[in-house]
Amino acid sequence: MCRLLLNNIQSSLHPIISIKQNKIMNTPRVTQINRPKLVLPNGADKLLLHSCCAPCSGEVMEALLASEIDYTIYFYNPNIHPLKEYEIRKNENIKFAEQHGVPFIDADYDVDNWFERAKGMEYEPERGIRCSMCFDMRFERTALYAHEHGFPVISSSLGISRWKDMNQINDCGHRAAAKYPNIAYWDFNWRKGGGSARMIEISKREHFYQQEYCGCAYSLRDTNAWRREKGREPIKIGVKYYGDDDE
Repeated sequence: MCRLLLNNIQSSLHPIISIKQNKIMNTPRVTQINRPKLVLPNGADKLLLHSCCAPCSGEVMEALLASEIDYTIYFYNPNIHPLKEYEIRKNENIKFAEQHGVPFIDADYDVDNWFERAKGMEYEPERGIRCSMCFDMRFERTALYAHEHGFPVISSSLGISRWKDMNQINDCGHRAAAKYPNIAYWDFNWRKGGGSARMIEISKREHFYQQEYCGCAYSLRDTNAWRREKGREPIKIGVKYYGDDDE
């Protein structure tokens, strides 16, 4: 349980994987569509974007770059299980950020702390109190890092997925940001204006890894139970990628 001690380590120790500036505005990697001009709340000049994975972040990242918003990715997702799945999702996210010249903060895995906080919620349903705990935990660390490193606004790619409850996510984001007088949570609806469709488009274009469950051990357990009921094989980690079915 030594990872519990990592809660006391200042987030300033998190390594910055990519420190290049955003220079993607004139490259063909930004999908050529008419996106609205995005503006950060309160006239802020930069954003700390919590990223859950590359597929959910692809459209969000390219939309921000198209609007010339200065932002940094913060990857803190101790819910993802097992380690193999975590590393696939994280490394793919790092690669995509590097391709776009976006700074990437690789935060602590902190998995033991996540399981400790999830005690008593092991059989709660998706979108229930366990998910709120999970969002709270991730936003708390994102807001802390933003506070310590001068980011006035935080947001997340979590809300672009239609599998998630956007109100639940935004409530957790606002709650975390409210702990710091200098931090605002940006609850922009990344799904609107075709955002969800472009998320799939970019995932296929980049041939992203296609995760088949939310990420946590209990989601994996419940998804595999459902698959057994339907006569389907259990999930195989690291096998399925976007675009495979189109070939």
